[in-house]
Amino acid sequence: MKQTVVITGASRGIGMAVALAFAEKSASKDNHEEYNIFVNCAKNSELLENVKKQIRDLGVCCESFTGDISDYNTAMEMFDEVHRHFGNVDILVNNAGISIIGLFQDMTRDEWDRIMNVNVGSVYNCCHFAIPDMINAKSGRIINISSVWGNAGASCEAAYSATKGAVNSLTKALAKELAPSGICVNAIACGAIDTDMNSFLSDEDKLSLFEEIPAGRMGRPDEAGKLAVMLADAPSYLTGQIITLDGAWI
Repeated sequence: MKQTVVITGASRGIGMAVALAFAEKSASKDNHEEYNIFVNCAKNSELLENVKKQIRDLGVCCESFTGDISDYNTAMEMFDEVHRHFGNVDILVNNAGISIIGLFQDMTRDEWDRIMNVNVGSVYNCCHFAIPDMINAKSGRIINISSVWGNAGASCEAAYSATKGAVNSLTKALAKELAPSGICVNAIACGAIDTDMNSFLSDEDKLSLFEEIPAGRMGRPDEAGKLAVMLADAPSYLTGQIITLDGAWI
């Protein structure tokens, strides 16, 4: 039986890398696990369709849905589409997220509400609709894409840090709640990954950052993708963990 993987925020960056990593594993001749892949993004249908095409070119079944899943009804609509195409959800990767950089006192209440809704609300929505399938199957994997700032906090990213701290706590709590049902819940706390979210950094900023990171570089999106696939295939006793991917930075 093929497993169905749902990946949010998959039009670019880490989400795209996760989707392609699952597709490449499914297409591998040495692999005994096959996946149906369902990808989502909030707005950029063109980029998402390109991701879907790359996955289908590998011979892997893929469907897509464009919509802001921080909205409860939109998330419900997306999971209706997942069920229509593939049936139950086996693996959920909550990657959708945004960042707002600036002084906390300059942040508006609308900005605060927006980042909380996208970074935490979307995780609630997707878990809410995926977990019943997993409970019925007595198995499942939830992988939340978090950040080192959820562990340590970052100046000028207070709200972002707060959202990722919430995701980390939710990961640990859900793992305890769902372990009796055979469901594993883990998070990847990413450090500085070379994605559009960090494109605001100048070359000088990047060089300074590399000096702080023992690995001497930013992480690659494909490294996060490979780790997500590893977590999906990890022993069921590995649950409730916040796994840091940061080159020994924090």
